[in-house]
Amino acid sequence: MNVTLIATIAICAYLGSAVMIFKFSAQDRLKRGALGGAWLAVVLHTLYIFLTVQQNTGFNFSFFSMASLVALLVALLMLLATLSKPVENLGIFLFPVTALMLSLELVFPERQRSPESHSWAMHLHIVSSIVAFSLLNIAALQAILLVIQNQQLKSHPPKRYIQSMPSLETMESLLFQMITAGVLFLSISLASGFLFVDDIFARHQVHKTLFSICAWLIFSGLLIGRLRFGWRGQTAVKWTLFGFMFLLLAYFGSKGVKEIILNR
Repeated sequence: MNVTLIATIAICAYLGSAVMIFKFSAQDRLKRGALGGAWLAVVLHTLYIFLTVQQNTGFNFSFFSMASLVALLVALLMLLATLSKPVENLGIFLFPVTALMLSLELVFPERQRSPESHSWAMHLHIVSSIVAFSLLNIAALQAILLVIQNQQLKSHPPKRYIQSMPSLETMESLLFQMITAGVLFLSISLASGFLFVDDIFARHQVHKTLFSICAWLIFSGLLIGRLRFGWRGQTAVKWTLFGFMFLLLAYFGSKGVKEIILNR
């Protein structure tokens, strides 16, 4: 089966879905059709990863492969969220990014990079890390959209796609749901790392560990502030983006420098 063709169709489906959601944001029937295209893209993206894993006899833990996998999970989680909440317009921003990550993986194939251990404990650590990053990635996107939505609602009249978005209360509720789930998986990732990764504070790992702990503290502090002091609005947005910045540095900072700049 031609994996390049599968990936190309998935990329086109992501982009087509984003365009349709933007263009027909006020027409529910057409938006549902656009989501159908996004589901097709996710299925094809998953098939592409499955086939490349088969061909390589294992997942390629390189920078672009990991970025593509994370983007896929974020897109899937967003589509699952649309089943209960009207958050389709997130796809306007998310699907083009997912298409870009898949394109980069396709255009810049990298040599096989396997994890240091294939034990169940290491797999638990890796999977929980990826899921945590994906959930908190959506939370960061939600925070950015909250800022845009709040600014647009103050203008007269706000733009069409802003009018069709869920209310600020719904968007904020989804934001904290994603943060709560993300912190849970990040906690599992950190706990499994401390228990099962022997060199978690080794020179090549210490930055990732410290940045991940900082991110966990920030997101946990935000949840506590929400419960005790009712934090919301700009405060929630700032804490979310600050925490995600640390998480981004932990997951992709040094990896990108080593693989792309230093070519190691």
